[in-house]
Amino acid sequence: MSHLDYKLLIFDWDGTLCDSIGRIVESMHMASTRSGFELCSDLAVKGIIGLGLPEAIRTLYPQIADDELIAFREHYADHYIALEAEPSPLFDGVVQSLAALRAEGYQLAVATGKARRGLDRVLKAHGWQDYFDITRAADETASKPHPLMLEQILAHCDVSPRQALMVGDASFDLMMARNAGMDSVAVSYGAQAAEALQQYEPRLTIDRFSELQAWLSRAQ
Repeated sequence: MSHLDYKLLIFDWDGTLCDSIGRIVESMHMASTRSGFELCSDLAVKGIIGLGLPEAIRTLYPQIADDELIAFREHYADHYIALEAEPSPLFDGVVQSLAALRAEGYQLAVATGKARRGLDRVLKAHGWQDYFDITRAADETASKPHPLMLEQILAHCDVSPRQALMVGDASFDLMMARNAGMDSVAVSYGAQAAEALQQYEPRLTIDRFSELQAWLSRAQ
């Protein structure tokens, strides 16, 4: 299929649009310390970015009890929100490229592992409360890589899977796209290296966000 046929572009948030990976890793380490768990490596933490927070914590610490999970989540949220007093910056080219893609007629959506409260907070910080056609957060649907999040976005936008493109920096993003029957684009500058994402057969891998618009525009 030519990418002329895409009508809907769906973006992960952390590590794809927003340069927040370092803060996520720091917050996870801080929560681990405060909860009395041994620290995981930075690489291990980056490997769970994209999952909903409960799923991420249980992946890193399978032995965690339910009451410990509640406390761990609170420690993580407290530290991350404190760091986000100054919002994490968007990656270079994101603002300009999204504006150009909207002007070209694409519908735009966000599918994130963040909770709704956290997503609303960062959208407000960037003045984007009403920017996207729809946004979906992990705590109001199934966590990635289950396709439900994408299926809900497709239904809202009245678009078929073949007319949509998922853009993300993590294996869970590309797995979710595959599970939904959707093409994907991998970004190399986020949580996971491009080499690790190739097994999910993205249509394109980009090193800078602006390369997405250039690739889509070449088919116009």
